[in-house]
Order: sequence, then structure tokens, then C-alpha cells
Amino acid sequence: MSDPGRPAYLWLDGELMPWGQATVHVSLLGWSTMGGVFEGIKAYWNADHEQLYGWQFLEHFERLDDSMKMQRMSVSFSPQDLAGAAVDVLQANNHRGDVYVRPLAYHADADWFGTLEDSSTSVLIWTKPFDTVLGTGTVIKAGVSSWTRVSDNSLSPRIKCISNYQNSRIALIEANRHGYDQPILLNADGKVTEGPASCLFIVRDGVAITPSTTSGILESITRRTLLQLCEEELDIPVAEREVDRTELYIADEVFYCGTGAEITPVGSVDGYRIGDGGIGPITTRIEHIFHDLVRGGHARSAAWCTPIYSTAPVSAAAG
Repeated sequence: MSDPGRPAYLWLDGELMPWGQATVHVSLLGWSTMGGVFEGIKAYWNADHEQLYGWQFLEHFERLDDSMKMQRMSVSFSPQDLAGAAVDVLQANNHRGDVYVRPLAYHADADWFGTLEDSSTSVLIWTKPFDTVLGTGTVIKAGVSSWTRVSDNSLSPRIKCISNYQNSRIALIEANRHGYDQPILLNADGKVTEGPASCLFIVRDGVAITPSTTSGILESITRRTLLQLCEEELDIPVAEREVDRTELYIADEVFYCGTGAEITPVGSVDGYRIGDGGIGPITTRIEHIFHDLVRGGHARSAAWCTPIYSTAPVSAAAG
């Protein structure tokens, strides 16, 4: 039985190809992705515009380029090349709905673990539909993990790589077994870092606060965008600083942010209710503007959205 979410085409090393033709030898399984780096990118469908908008494509591929550099991969494609490839594969699959774009760079001829410096690098981009949480009213339960967040001097969270996401994976498994939807990881100093594959904000006394980039977090594109929107569009004060664990318990609001998480409100942490347990007013304002932006319906959409199809350019949707 065919998978309805499986695309007809993907992009591999400079060319579009049918899904079934994109294969690697079984002997590369695991070793090739030991140093593998990836991105999660989304494109949002706007039915009124009959347009699919790629969200911050160039910014994501620039971060992928940074990750490849830190993993000492040989890079054959520029961020601009890969952003264009993402548009090509979306067009080839003729998506008419919200869709994930999943780039992966891996060592194409890796042998066990070595230094991999002489290994060639392959880049794959594939797509898959997803269901957004924006506007659904979803509120989740979080718990502080017993697992410590990896540090920059051990396995840097600044690299968006498969290896360091094992840290997030074991924290998520633990959280789920303990009855929580998502974990929150602390660093070696006991300060808040982030969730699994998502950054974190708390709101206290009207200020949106997020752990600093030196706390052990991924340099999140969504986090950076929200800081800018709060300051320039919403008139919400922001702070980037260390965050104590107990600040989570007394915060007025808590939410995750990221490509996957989008804007996900947290109703409780370790059983402590946050606010009234629902979506707080500042989180609501942030979620609304984010929703408008990613679907090409805000004046700033033109700067951050890539229209995938030739009709309805994003500049015409802005206003």
C-alpha cells in the first residue's frame, strides 16, 4: 500500500528524482549519518491566495551550511542553491497544503567512524505534509528532565546534527514515560536550556524571556524571529538571559517555539500550573502574528516568505 504522505519526487545531489530511485547501499546504514546534519523547514499553504509560502528558506539553509562546516563536510552547494532546490522539489510534488521540507547532509562513503575528512558529502531534500498546531488551542504538559543538556565543549548544540539530537530523544522518552508531553532540559549549571528540538520562552511581568545562546541551545531561527517581532511589532519587552528552573514554576506564561513546535503553549511544568493553565495573552498575540506571517498575510511576509508557485507573489499578499 502506498503512503499518501510520501512525495513523488525528492532532490538528491543536484537533481530531482523519483522517490523509489533514491537509494544508498546498506553498508552505509548508520555510519553515513554519524556526522549527519539536517534542517526542519516548513512551507505553509494559503488557500485564499492559492499559494504555498516557504518560511525562511535561506536562513535555514545558511544554518545548515554552518552545521556542515562544523562537521567538516565538503560542501558543493551554497545556501542559495539549496533554497532553490527546495522550491524545485515542492513544485515537482505540487503540494497544496502545509508541508515539511527536510534537508539532510551526510557522509556518502563513510567507513565506520574515522575522521571522515576525505568522505564525499551528499545532500538530500524531501517533503512531507504536516498538521499545524497554530490556532488549534493545543496546550501541553512539560516536565524538567533528569538528563543534562549537551554542552558546547562536548557535543555542541549549535550544530544541528543527528548525533546531538540523541540527547533530546532520551529526554523526550523519559518525559513521555512520566506522563509529560515534552521535556525541558537543564545545562550542567542547572539553568534552563530548551526542549527537544524547540526553544523556550517564559513570560514574567509582561517580559518575554528566553535563555541566552550561550546557555546550551540551538541558535533557533524561530526564536530569533520572535525576539524581533516582540520588539518591533508587538511592543513586548524581551530579555535573553539565564533562566532558573524555579522560574518556570512561577512564570505567567511558558511556550515552546521552533519549526516543529511553531508556537506551543505550556499549561504546566512538573505539575505546577502556569497561569490559568491555558494560553496566555502574550503567547496568544505572538501566535497570531506568527500565523499571519508564515501564510503570507503580513507586511513582513515579503522579507521571510518564498512563494513557491509563480502566481500570487508574496509582495501582493502583504499589507
